[in-house]
Amino acid sequence: MVSPLVRNFCIIAHIDHGKSTLADRLLELTGTLTGKQMQAQVLDDMDLERERGITIKSHPIRMVYQHADGQAYILNLIDTPGHVDFTYEVSRSLAACEGALLLVDAAQGVEAQTVSNAYLAMDNDLQIVPIINKADLPNARVEDVQAQLVDLIGCEVSDILTASAKTGDGVAEILTAIVKRIPPPVGNPDSPTRALIFDSTYDPFRGAIAYVRLVDGHLEKGATARFFAHDRRYEIDEVGIFRMKREPVDRLSAGDVGYVVANIKDVRFLQVGDTLTTQKSPATELLPGYKPIKPMVFTGLYPVSTEDYESLRSSLDKLRLNDASLSYEPETSTALGFGFRCGFLGLLHMEIVQERLEREFDLNLITTSPNVEYEVVTKEGEIIAVDSPAGMPHPGNIREIREPYVAAEIITPPEYMGGIMKLCQDKRGIYRNTHYLSPSKVQLKYELPLAEVLYDFFDRLKSVSRGYASYDYEFIGYRPGNLKRLDILIAGEVVDALSTIAHTDHAEAQGRALCRKLKEVIHRQQFEVAIQASLGGRVIARETIKALRKNVTAKCYGGDITRKRKLLERQKEGKKRMKQVGRVEIPQEAFLSIMQVETRE
Repeated sequence: MVSPLVRNFCIIAHIDHGKSTLADRLLELTGTLTGKQMQAQVLDDMDLERERGITIKSHPIRMVYQHADGQAYILNLIDTPGHVDFTYEVSRSLAACEGALLLVDAAQGVEAQTVSNAYLAMDNDLQIVPIINKADLPNARVEDVQAQLVDLIGCEVSDILTASAKTGDGVAEILTAIVKRIPPPVGNPDSPTRALIFDSTYDPFRGAIAYVRLVDGHLEKGATARFFAHDRRYEIDEVGIFRMKREPVDRLSAGDVGYVVANIKDVRFLQVGDTLTTQKSPATELLPGYKPIKPMVFTGLYPVSTEDYESLRSSLDKLRLNDASLSYEPETSTALGFGFRCGFLGLLHMEIVQERLEREFDLNLITTSPNVEYEVVTKEGEIIAVDSPAGMPHPGNIREIREPYVAAEIITPPEYMGGIMKLCQDKRGIYRNTHYLSPSKVQLKYELPLAEVLYDFFDRLKSVSRGYASYDYEFIGYRPGNLKRLDILIAGEVVDALSTIAHTDHAEAQGRALCRKLKEVIHRQQFEVAIQASLGGRVIARETIKALRKNVTAKCYGGDITRKRKLLERQKEGKKRMKQVGRVEIPQEAFLSIMQVETRE
């Protein structure tokens, strides 16, 4: 049987509720790290995580805890992100655990992502340990937050722990609760080997490395690894556990969390969510894993230099090992050349991936305007998935366009309800219900088109609520909408990378705002440049960038006026020819400007 001294758990919470700080205190209290090794956000090892103060990747680490009963317990912690865009990382961590610490800020209380993560943990049948963090703050509302937690997960007030991860108060009690409340893993070391691949990374010297939670059997060096997703075999070169770095061991047994190095050079053959078994002790049944993710936001990534296309391809292959929610396929653009159409979980996810590609792989990229995926029903009844305006069929062959909708859950103090409800109505939202979590917390539920919440919804929500509101959303399906392709023409040419799919009610305002923004970011040329927005072949907005003018008559002084007229006529003819053959260079800011336009007037 599996050792009763093992505990596998994760920490789940809304963003900025203290997950990484609590992880620091647990590592410190268990003696996993020395005082010299300790630093703030020790598990956030990417520069981006430290700069932004958020967790992007889940991080496994093993601690040994000497309990008061005299036993040494092995605690496998898998840290999780808190932002809505990284829910997939949370779901992967939950699949590898038996318990979860649900962390809530004593001042902020239950927020949208708290609710979402709590439901994810319940769906995975995890034992939840509720904790109120930052209880030492002067504005802490411990009793109010206790009532919110009781309402959320149905626990008793006596089950809720209070702590301050910053000072370390109450952290010892949390360690005791992990041992007492979270059950040991279930499995059989003598059964056929089954290990769930919950994450992976790429090492340039050792190839793709799988992060596994062993459910049954054992893994050791020299065994032949098999994967359910394909029929390839690999000899295991090393197995190990996670301290701050990877630490080799002789064997991983059922219940353990560790890594497997098997010299997998082709990153496509290691899939997160797959089940790993061995040639000697093969399993026949696949582990349930977790729900496959569906990308919600699509954009084009193009190298500035065409020579970097293959480098971008290999970089995306390697990055996908660290981020299984990233999807991509090759595409071409008339304006930008060869690139990739990439799928992301949200705008923050897109921003993080682009920044990682530029920092870690030294690439210079252009990003097109983000789009959601639509369903287009043709006149013949065929349903086509379209994730870019360029893929839209001819308007004459379209019977119906369906857009994705999400169920949005907004948690806010009651005094901001009016402004938030108006914002949701502006975004074509459908009101569902209101639920009072406590006298100071209200839960609003709306159904919103995903395209409307994609750009500025979060910023406007924070502005309307003075930063107090939080929101989470879940995809609920496709619904018909009055949508058309909005094209942008620069100097008479359609720039496919700037095209979007817009609702006809707001298309004119969006087209005007976009033309104004592009006029600001596109540099003046030697000839006049027209920027136009076209909806269904009809121009609905226009801005003009005036030509740079050179004073060709400056050298004329005295004499007949006809000399100046000749020079001006010659200049006019030259500008006319230039306008016919000249090309306008579109800067990167033009593609980013689509995300920054205010589409309401």
